[in-house]
Amino acid sequence: MTTISNRDGRSGFILPAEWERQSCIQLTWPHAQTDWLPYLEEITATFIEMTDVITRYEPVLIVAQEPETVEARLRARLSESQWQRVRVCPVETNDTWARDHGGITLVAQGDGQQNRCRLLDFKFNGWGGKFEAEKDNAITRTIHAQGALRGKRIDLDDFVLEGGSIESDGKGTVFTTSMCLLAPHRNQPLTRRQIEERLKQELYARRIVWLDHGNLMGDDTDGHIDTIVRTAPNDTLLYIGCDDPQDEQFDDFKELETQLMALTTNEGLPFRLLRLPMPTAIYDGEDRLPATYANFVIMNGAVMVPTYGQQDTDQAAMDIIAQAFPTRDIIGVDASTVIRQHGSLHCLTMQYPEGM
Repeated sequence: MTTISNRDGRSGFILPAEWERQSCIQLTWPHAQTDWLPYLEEITATFIEMTDVITRYEPVLIVAQEPETVEARLRARLSESQWQRVRVCPVETNDTWARDHGGITLVAQGDGQQNRCRLLDFKFNGWGGKFEAEKDNAITRTIHAQGALRGKRIDLDDFVLEGGSIESDGKGTVFTTSMCLLAPHRNQPLTRRQIEERLKQELYARRIVWLDHGNLMGDDTDGHIDTIVRTAPNDTLLYIGCDDPQDEQFDDFKELETQLMALTTNEGLPFRLLRLPMPTAIYDGEDRLPATYANFVIMNGAVMVPTYGQQDTDQAAMDIIAQAFPTRDIIGVDASTVIRQHGSLHCLTMQYPEGM
């Protein structure tokens, strides 16, 4: 684990925490030309349920290759007041993982500033070239040009960074994993130190905290932090624990827990740690799928938690997440179909802060 301070003391913008006020959440809708084809109806039903949940609390921005079909399905489900919170943008897409191809937004500190939000449009290359991503890499540029997102768009297509690979506490500390950001075919030949400096520069971060353990099996992303550790108010970190010594991930997740216990806040105090259970292993044939409760979605007034048909464990995870967000509704959404493509609910979303 390495901690880097921002020596030049830059200020002016900050990467807000996810629990701060949002203007909308983006979903990128599945279609028959994606890998969802074998279970397109099941994943579409999940997207409709997610849209239903989100629009109870805030607007949703839907990127859709087939906008008329999406609109018809949603009108059949949503109330009129919910439908008024939906904007559908016609865009060609490769896949659905908005967390990783969506824009990352900085917010100006202080009131009365022009261009309050900066929309950082990093390169998305399909998690190191594993999947076709040319259309998805153009989504943020396209919807910004359509006027769906305000703020100044910053073209950063020379640097690969996925939203699921970083977590912000909203106070200048950004958490990430060495497994992901140092993986081949992202930003090589940049060194670890060079990547640290670029993160501080673009994200206006004062501190980068690297975690080196907790690589969830079945995860295509090389270890996105949003599958294992999440930030929450009051210097809280929620993280996945493993209690089964026979689980092949047991030792790695114990090392993760040890790292987290050694971390300190900007004030030199320990973080408040809330340990989430690990779901009982779920397989697709012989392949273990990356089921995780850490991949929850924070909204205005609610948290949407992935569930996996494991009643006791699902409820335990929701109860622990409620400890971190006691004033928000905790809503479970079945993510059993989502994990068949090796992600979960948070991976399918990207929030935009107030002002966008």
